[in-house]
Amino acid sequence: MELKLSDTEEKETANRHSLAILFVISEALGFALMAFFVRMSGDIPTMQKAFFRNAVAAVIATITLAKSEKGFKVQKGVYKELFFRCFLGTIGLIMNFWAIDHLVIADANILNKMSPFFAIIMSVFILKEVPTRFECLMVAIAFVGVLFIVQPTSGIASLPALVGLMSGFFAGTAYTFVRKLGMMGERGPIIVFFFSVFSVIVTLPNMILNFQPMSLRQWLCLIAAGTAAASAQFCITKAYSLAPAKEISVFDYTQVIFAAILGIAFLGEVPNIYSIIGYVIIIGASIVKWRHTNKMG
Repeated sequence: MELKLSDTEEKETANRHSLAILFVISEALGFALMAFFVRMSGDIPTMQKAFFRNAVAAVIATITLAKSEKGFKVQKGVYKELFFRCFLGTIGLIMNFWAIDHLVIADANILNKMSPFFAIIMSVFILKEVPTRFECLMVAIAFVGVLFIVQPTSGIASLPALVGLMSGFFAGTAYTFVRKLGMMGERGPIIVFFFSVFSVIVTLPNMILNFQPMSLRQWLCLIAAGTAAASAQFCITKAYSLAPAKEISVFDYTQVIFAAILGIAFLGEVPNIYSIIGYVIIIGASIVKWRHTNKMG
């Protein structure tokens, strides 16, 4: 009888793990589509793009919370962490959008996906978690991959690539605060809601002052970008509720593959050989780290 129960539990765990992987891949596709639609929206100010992306996400998050059992109730003592998650995440988002408009979208995606490695570094200061020598080695290898993508010339890297890399830094720091909020018991939809509303408030003044009239196609592209981003945020929240991040986070790098396919198919953007080498190094370091973490764990 006990063996049968054990087998059942093992099957349920496997099913949850498979479902979590599916949600992570869905999240990766969502963010790749977001980047694609942001680019397809054309020559619109970055702040305007960021505003509409987050306005759509804010509406979806509001409806989700309004229908939930706990509503808009926030845990006590988490407002400081919520602020830093929102503030740093908004800076990272704006930088990412600007980079998307100035880089091959696959390059912008992989530079933003340096966030897990930056999260390891920032966890030292925010969570007091000291990385192992192995983790430090993986971070160093990942940065070698970054050099292939940034491709410094005469010691000066391109501004778009540096902005793309910094978007990864701010995103990684923001995700560290997301993790801290999770440890403090805060719900994912609340975090999504506060981030979306905060970003809308921050980008609104600039958007009003520099508003550029949009065609129907541009409106549809930005609405699609916001919908894809909101869906992605909810997918990743659901994924990490089903399985530990260490077991599934590597599948998030499928976003780079999706972005590359969209860029090649619809934008004629073919990454150069140095960028591809950079992708392989960064994703490879992530896979090695993932396998090592699970083996130790």
